[in-house]
Amino acid sequence: MTNKIIVPNVILLSEVERMLKEGKQVTLRAKGNSMLPFIRNGRDSVMLTGKFQLQKGDIVLAKTNQGTFVLHRIIRLDEQTITLMGDGNLRGTETCERKDVFGKVTAILRNGKTINPYNPWNSWKSVCWIKLLPLRRYLLAIYRRL
Repeated sequence: MTNKIIVPNVILLSEVERMLKEGKQVTLRAKGNSMLPFIRNGRDSVMLTGKFQLQKGDIVLAKTNQGTFVLHRIIRLDEQTITLMGDGNLRGTETCERKDVFGKVTAILRNGKTINPYNPWNSWKSVCWIKLLPLRRYLLAIYRRL
């Protein structure tokens, strides 16, 4: 029998932020559907690092300007502000300051396999997915039924 401890996100992610700032790697179980189809709730985990350079397309753990924590993809960045959007979201974005990004996904763990989200094939898929934003509603509906 496995014991499961449920910790509120604000407590857990504050601790994750501290650990990443100390230079540790952290692995978190994916929660929610905002990163479908690339990261799935309950099935996948993500490995995070606190040492990174940011670029468009990166999947990051950040605290938004509204004070919530999200694991979303960077769709735009400038000198100070970063715009994020979940791959499974149909509309709506979040913004944060560069200083509020405290982790970058380095790997997705799925069924005992380690997936590099930034290899050429996965990068190409994410670029295509971003461009398919107007069709996401239909593509996600099909994906969820499979």
